[in-house]
Formats: sequence, C-alpha cells, structure tokens
Amino acid sequence: MKELERPEAPNLQSGPAPAPAKPHQPSPAGGDSEAHLRLEAILSSPTYLQSNRDAEFLERPAVRGVRLQIDYLKPEILLEEHGVEHTIVVFGSTRIVEPATAQRKVDELRAEIAETPGDSELERRLAVAERLLAKSGYYDLARQLGHLIGEAGKGPLDSRVVLVTGGGPGMMEAANRGAFDIGAETVGLNISLPYEQYPNPYITPELSFQFHYFALRKLHFLLRAKALVAFPGGYGTFDELFETLTLIQTRTISPVPVVLVGRDYWRQAFDIDFLVDEGVVDPEDRDLFWYAETADEIWQSILDWHEATGAPLLVDD
Repeated sequence: MKELERPEAPNLQSGPAPAPAKPHQPSPAGGDSEAHLRLEAILSSPTYLQSNRDAEFLERPAVRGVRLQIDYLKPEILLEEHGVEHTIVVFGSTRIVEPATAQRKVDELRAEIAETPGDSELERRLAVAERLLAKSGYYDLARQLGHLIGEAGKGPLDSRVVLVTGGGPGMMEAANRGAFDIGAETVGLNISLPYEQYPNPYITPELSFQFHYFALRKLHFLLRAKALVAFPGGYGTFDELFETLTLIQTRTISPVPVVLVGRDYWRQAFDIDFLVDEGVVDPEDRDLFWYAETADEIWQSILDWHEATGAPLLVDD
C-alpha cells in the first residue's frame, strides 16, 4: 500500500505576525434597539468582573481561605526573591519616641498645667509623659542595635541577615532607622488596623509589607527569625514575646535567643520568679530568655548563643 504523502508544515516564522483580534461588538439582533442597554448592564455587573479583580467578592467570608493564602504568599515570595535568609526581630512600644520628641511633649503639658493649675487629668498625663521621657533612651539604644544588625554579614548590602520590625513608630522606627543610617536593607511587617496608621519611613520600600491577618504576620515574624529582641512595650510586644516563648517552651519551633532589653522594666512587667514559685511554669523556663542593657550586649549575646549551638549566625561563603 502506497504511503500517503504528508503536507509540509507551514513555516510559522516567515511573514509578518498577524494583527491582534479586534474587540467584537455585537450588533442588535433583529433590530432590538434595547440590546446595547442590556449589554451595558451585563458588562457593569459585579458578577462579570474577573474574580481576582473583584474586591467586594474577595472580602466575602467564604473567600477567607484565599485571602489567608495571599497574605502568606506575597511576602514569602518577595522575601525569597530578595535573598533574605535570616532575620533579627525587634519589638517594642510605639509610644517610646526619640528623646527630643518626648521632651517636647513634657514641656507642652507643663505649659498647659501652668495655665490651668489643679487639673488632675493634665497632671496624670504629665506623669505618664515624664515616664515615657525617662524611657526615651531606649530609642537611641534600638537605633544602635539596628546599626549593628545592618552591619551583619558582609555589610549593608548583604541581605542574608536582615532586621525585621512591625513597621510602626516608636521602638520599631528606631531599629529600622539604625539600619537605614548605614544604608542597610530593613524589613517592616505592618498590619491593617481600624485606625489609620503609616509605616515608619526607614523601611526599605521593596521590603515593606502590610498584612490583613495578625496570624500570618506572626508567622512571617518567626519563619526566618534567628533572634527576638523585646524592648519595653505593651500588649503588642507582650503578645509577640509570649507567643514566641510558648512556641519554644512547647518545642513547636526550634529554640531562638530571646533578649529582653531593660531588666528593671521587665522584672516589674513580667515576674518569672513569681510564676515559677506558683508552679505554673518550670524553673528551667527561666532559661528561655535573658536580659540586656546595651546594644553591644544584645548583639554579642545573640552571636554567642548561635556560636554555642554549633550554628554560627554569620558564616562567610
């Protein structure tokens, strides 16, 4: 039987590329003068939007699983693309500001009290402002620590070890600022809140993220963490600190050094000896963290911890 000859395949590389197809505009059927109005209604209907462009649909409770995935994936992919391998996480109060700013607040309140003496609410606010002024030295300390972290590895351009904060003001701003001062990259993991807030201006723009879910934000704080440094703070700082300690205590994550900055503050805010005496934590749980008072002490203790575990934080290629 004679073999059939196959036609030659067309040469797709020859000749000009075909022009893109023109949008098809349907004409009214059977002289229906209302067809274009119905078409406009279809095209403008939210149901006709592509799902990834339909913000209202994406906010539905039933789509929460997709939102959780996106909240996780965006920073994960971009941090990986940027070469961020390890992070040092720094927390602390948004209300502890640089000394000059804290001093101005005290001066303003003293002036108000001079004009309206005996105002108990103003006196209370002044007492709080004076205590915040006394703690404003931590702003400079956090800035120094950010400087040291920024110099880690082979210098500011080495993004293998990067400082991470919650991206807000106060102590987080100070730490980001210290790394920024020497041209180092720095990460901010901000969170969407009911009241308006802004990221501090010292985060690397390409490494500034805003989360919808606290849970996913917490996950990213610890995924690459090689240390947690907690400056004096309130509920947010306590939340991150105790969650980390719980994960270490329960062996849910590999241990990481946890440094509490300012022994006097933390010994009053968090009495570990009382908890041990009450029997609600074990004596060895005291060893899950330690105190430090200076930036050099914080950074060196982190390096020493990793060296002692046999996995140095800074390894030359």
